[in-house]
Amino acid sequence: MAAYSLFFKESVQKDLDGTPKKHLRKILNRIKSLANDPRPLGCEKLTGQDRYRVRQGRCRIVYAVQDEERTVIVVKVDTSLPEGG
Repeated sequence: MAAYSLFFKESVQKDLDGTPKKHLRKILNRIKSLANDPRPLGCEKLTGQDRYRVRQGRCRIVYAVQDEERTVIVVKVDTSLPEGG
């Protein structure tokens, strides 16, 4: 199975600004893994949307999968979860 191409919505850069390097590296590795498996174990389809969510630690990565074009589009990276979340 051929890998998917990864694309980022422009606002994702702003989402990642200020993220410590050690966390940023893990987040980006998790995103890269979506190219080989866009629906990994533990991903959740968002209700009422054609989007999915995976977690990397406390961070949420929201993305869309377009199977016909074989693309994954990262639309949001939420790094602002509370300590208990």
